[in-house]
Amino acid sequence: MRKKKVLFICVHNSARSQMAEAFLNHYGHNHFEAESAGLEPGNLNPVVVEVMREAGFDISGNPVDSVFDFFRQGRLYAYVITVCDANRSEKCPIFPGAVIRQNWSFDDPSDFTGTQEEKLEKTRMVRAQIKKRVLQFINEEGH
Repeated sequence: MRKKKVLFICVHNSARSQMAEAFLNHYGHNHFEAESAGLEPGNLNPVVVEVMREAGFDISGNPVDSVFDFFRQGRLYAYVITVCDANRSEKCPIFPGAVIRQNWSFDDPSDFTGTQEEKLEKTRMVRAQIKKRVLQFINEEGH
């Protein structure tokens, strides 16, 4: 059986798209192959790396990729899912040629303020929301 390719896109490919990619590749590995990329690639968010490590996922060595590089390489996807928050959804890029496009709005951990523990707690909430949405996606589309 051929796996369906999924691209998760966000502005910087530093947090939400990385989490979604890790969860889908882990929980949906029988049906899906996920990648992630950003409009303006940045650096991995260290708070996200930490909360993913807490959940048993090491994303510390993940590349931070450009959606434009993927496009120029001619990569094709069955699904392109943007994970930008509602406030920034207009900055989320459109990837051409996708069969199905979806937007999952999640708060951006890079916007979180407060103490380190407060940032961790807010990021854990986003992690839980992304995991729940990925599992729902697998249940709905993994056939």
